[in-house]
Amino acid sequence: MHGIETPIGPLLLSAEGGRLSGVSFADSPHARSSDPVLLEAEAQLHDYFAGRLQRFELPLAPRGTDFQLSVWQALLELPYGSTSTYSKLAAVIGRPSACRAVGAANGRNPLAVIVPCHRVIGASGELTGYGGGLERKRVLLALEAGKGRESQHGREEPAVGATV
Repeated sequence: MHGIETPIGPLLLSAEGGRLSGVSFADSPHARSSDPVLLEAEAQLHDYFAGRLQRFELPLAPRGTDFQLSVWQALLELPYGSTSTYSKLAAVIGRPSACRAVGAANGRNPLAVIVPCHRVIGASGELTGYGGGLERKRVLLALEAGKGRESQHGREEPAVGATV
C-alpha cells in the first residue's frame, strides 16, 4: 500500500505482482512504499494532476469478472477530455442492452482515475454517480477540459495507454 496526496484528496495505491491493482479514495494518506510500480504510479498521477500527462503507461492488474474487465478496457479507450454514456459503453463492448450492468461495472472500478470511470456521464449530459463523489468527478472533468496541454512527450495523446 502506498498513500499519496492529490488535488482530489488522498489516494491509496496497491500493487500485486509488479502491476498496479488498486487506486482508491482514502481518508488520509497511508504508509509509503518503495515498490517501483507504486512509485511510478504516484509520479504519473502527479503529472496527470499537473496537466502534463494525458496517457497513463502502467502495468495494470485489476480483479473482476470478464464482463467487468471488458467495461474497464472500454473505459481505458475513452480519450482524455472526452465523455461517454453507459449506453455507448454497452454498445462498444457488444452488449447494447447491458447499460445497467455497465453502470455497475463502472462503479466497481478498482483503479480510480487511471481507469477513467469519471468520464462516464448520464445520457442527458448530467453528471451521474462517482465513487469519489460528484465534486471529485467535476474536478477531474474540469482538469481534462483544458485540452491542448502537452503531454510528457511534447504532443497531445488522445487515449489512456494501459490495458486490463
